Amino acid sequence: METQTVAGIASPLTDIIGLRASGIFPKDKEPSIPTLRNWTKLRRIPHHRVGHFVYYDVAEVAAHIRTKLKVPARG
Repeated sequence: METQTVAGIASPLTDIIGLRASGIFPKDKEPSIPTLRNWTKLRRIPHHRVGHFVYYDVAEVAAHIRTKLKVPARG
């Protein structure tokens, strides 16, 4: 499934399993599927609903995590 972005470039959407396996999370430290579902429910990561299905744009999620979900360093 593909969607058009504002710039007109097609970007593939993936499901929750594809998001987890996409490589945007550190190896062997990927969040679990229940964690990703919880983040989706709380609207912490961007997602797209098509009917009752939920899809993710990997580039959009990666950019969001890099900019919005950083935890400040202690000290």
